[in-house]
Amino acid sequence: MADSRRIRTARGGSIDGVPLDTDRAYRAVTARDTRFDGCFVTAVRTTGIYCRPSCPALAPKRHNVEFFPTAAAAQQRGYRACRRCLPDAVPGSPDWDTRADLAARAMRLITDGVVEREGVPGLAARLGYSPRHLSRVLTAELGAGPLALARAHRAQAARLLVESTTLGMADVAFAAGFASVRQFNDTVRAVYGVAPTVLRGEARRRRQPATTPGTIALRLPFRPPLDAAGLLAFLAARAVPGVEHATAQCYARTVRLPHGPATVALRPDAGHVHAVLRLTDLRDLATAVCRTRRLLDLDADPAAVDEALGADPALAETVRATPGIRIPGSTDTAEGTETLLRAVLGQQVSVAAARTAVTRLVAALGERLPSPDGPLTHLFPTAEAVAEHGGEVLTGPRRRAEAVLGLARGVAAGELTVHIGLSGDDLASRLTALPGLGPWTARYVTLRLLRAPDELLATDGALRRGAAALGLPATPDALARHGRRWRPWRSYAGMHLWRAAATVTTDLQRRTA
Repeated sequence: MADSRRIRTARGGSIDGVPLDTDRAYRAVTARDTRFDGCFVTAVRTTGIYCRPSCPALAPKRHNVEFFPTAAAAQQRGYRACRRCLPDAVPGSPDWDTRADLAARAMRLITDGVVEREGVPGLAARLGYSPRHLSRVLTAELGAGPLALARAHRAQAARLLVESTTLGMADVAFAAGFASVRQFNDTVRAVYGVAPTVLRGEARRRRQPATTPGTIALRLPFRPPLDAAGLLAFLAARAVPGVEHATAQCYARTVRLPHGPATVALRPDAGHVHAVLRLTDLRDLATAVCRTRRLLDLDADPAAVDEALGADPALAETVRATPGIRIPGSTDTAEGTETLLRAVLGQQVSVAAARTAVTRLVAALGERLPSPDGPLTHLFPTAEAVAEHGGEVLTGPRRRAEAVLGLARGVAAGELTVHIGLSGDDLASRLTALPGLGPWTARYVTLRLLRAPDELLATDGALRRGAAALGLPATPDALARHGRRWRPWRSYAGMHLWRAAATVTTDLQRRTA
């Protein structure tokens, strides 16, 4: 899928100031290429409808088509979403993770629901710009301002609720973040061209919606291939009892969401991940979906990654053997407290030792779920709980305990601001300024919380063992130099090296057993 990235960067045309190669885009549409779904939308002037590139309908004539970088931009021009291909039911654009500019960082926060919770001023404050400047940049880059982008996000959440629950329409409206039922009805009609009740009827003809109160079953699409086994193995090795439960086929965990706790169970399948969300408050649906997708890196561009890494002879064989490798992300809050604390607890110790330390912290300070969901019983402790009582629980080296407590106190007091809208360099600099946090920890947090695609932890011992197993340089400096050829996908290369190290360890254990 390397061409999908070039569609956005080639100088073949411009849509609302966004460089976009319209000739390549049209070729993708005529080929009905699913790899381009989520990278742009196709709007047809004669029908007033916008579609995903792979829409099965007859390809429109070239002179009747215009392309937009986002659904919100198409909606701004008065186009309605196609009800046949459902252009919002696709993987998100990989741009929001590969780019570190203002527009990409804003989109990460918008999809997490920040505009609904804090408004445009809150979004702008997190990004360090004025609302006016932010609106100007987003309109130029994405064809729509923050309110329009958030509106498109609400419309998608509303469609999911309409199609997957039996809630009354008034309940759906407020759960999706609309201020009134009238606003909800008007938006659904504008975006989909029909009333919400028609969408529900169409969904029922396809399949019956979930009926368990507070539980929603969804299919989360991704761009194939997907290394599901590798993802599940990585998460299972670090799973904390009570907060997480993992098997070879499924991963489940508790999640702290803005309006209450939730649980999510994920089972990869052909072409999608089957997700079951158990929510305290349905207003959290869109945020839960966003964080779940980030956890499994479902918006990645695996073809582009594999093509680039496979060009290195040292990685070619492992890339062919493990296509579609992903960066395990985080379902953490927008502030990233759990990722931060777990990373510090894992400094300079094995994965098993870090898991033991985190398990002890959860057992002592984790908040119990009001209604346990099988083996899922606790939420990860808040920064406030760790700051107040962590000294009574933490064991091991004093320096590490002090670093954990200092970090928790900084987050609890609002002195340390960390969120998914930061750039990788900004996040790393904020963390390395804290006592007891070194470059490895800062970059590991950047890797997991932001799913930054170009972080190579060359000093990591396991990663270097994997490099040696593949015949690559194993010293930090030499590995870092060699890794420059993997840009901008060094994080994915690191996942291959970690996997190689795990394979070597397993083989050694078998021989010595």
